[in-house]
Amino acid sequence: MKALKASQPGAQRQRGLSYVEVLVAMALIAVSLIPALDALQTGILGAGVHESYAVEHYHVTAKTEEILAQPFGSLLSAAAAAGNPNTLSSYTEAAGTPNRRLVYLSFYDADNSDGDNDPFTIADANSDADNNPYTGSDVDISLLWVRVVIEATAQSMETLTSR
Repeated sequence: MKALKASQPGAQRQRGLSYVEVLVAMALIAVSLIPALDALQTGILGAGVHESYAVEHYHVTAKTEEILAQPFGSLLSAAAAAGNPNTLSSYTEAAGTPNRRLVYLSFYDADNSDGDNDPFTIADANSDADNNPYTGSDVDISLLWVRVVIEATAQSMETLTSR
């Protein structure tokens, strides 16, 4: 074989990339980087939303635990004062409180002893003639429904508590 001389065409090898090749590569990277950055932005926004939901969840949980730590008699009195499961109890935070937690308390008829298939009504034999199902010698309310809601959000927690 004959060695090529430097003066002959094709004798020199191409070393590195040409300017045009570098520009094409940079253009391809720039075009593919835009969707990747959009995907990252969505992920970052999602993390912020998750954080706010987690904070609200713990806020509701803390209030629920605070309510469940109260003596059953106090909860029963607050449920009696509320009168129904749609009325706020005295454990509700004051209006204007940031992330205000609304507390609903009600008696709970788990065994349907009054036969109306409504767990929020109980039979009152009215033996004490006051038309109050929470009073009298024949009343045995041993189960209360507790619901805590953060005002103007979808965060809530419901549970039952017993004597």
